[in-house]
Amino acid sequence: MIAELQCVVLDCPEPRVLADFYRSLLGGDVDRPDRRWSLDADWSTLHTPTGPVLAFQRATDHVPPNWPDPSRPQQFHLDLGVPDLDRAQEEVLAAGGTLLDGSDGRGWRVYADPAGHPFCLVRH
Repeated sequence: MIAELQCVVLDCPEPRVLADFYRSLLGGDVDRPDRRWSLDADWSTLHTPTGPVLAFQRATDHVPPNWPDPSRPQQFHLDLGVPDLDRAQEEVLAAGGTLLDGSDGRGWRVYADPAGHPFCLVRH
């Protein structure tokens, strides 16, 4: 092993807003003190209850992906497991997410977070 994953970082215009959005989906602690990094207006974190840490870094000229347009690709995305897609969708939309592709019958749907990053809800 060469390294250990410390966190996944998403560029965005408003780090704390995006951290709060993902907390509403995943639970956890926003901006919990951690010796690995400092927190400020340009950097926010979410320590999730299951262990992974998401970090949000201010990018003043952030241009969101335009899924599925390959000229502005998503670059990466998160798959979030849920037991009930319809119920989870209601909560994601109420939290500020946007439905990008709600095709039925696949077991997953594509959304964008408030900064435009695509993510999927996947039935588990």
